[in-house]
Amino acid sequence: MSQIPDHAPRTVSVENQFPEDLYDAMRDFVRRHPQWDQYRLMQAALAGFLFQHGATDRAVARHYLDGLFRRDPATSVPPRP
Repeated sequence: MSQIPDHAPRTVSVENQFPEDLYDAMRDFVRRHPQWDQYRLMQAALAGFLFQHGATDRAVARHYLDGLFRRDPATSVPPRP
């Protein structure tokens, strides 16, 4: 089982093309919810999709929950062994 690091995870830049109506919906959501940004929304959406479709890595669930509850992974308390 993999361990979740105590420090901020490395990031990877991803480029993707969205249908315009999906992009507009994302932009409108972010505009109405200032606590969210496009990066947090995409991270939570991807982690949620993976988690709901059988990903068993605890880090995926952690990213999903961190995105939903706006916990900073750098300051999160690591899980007990």
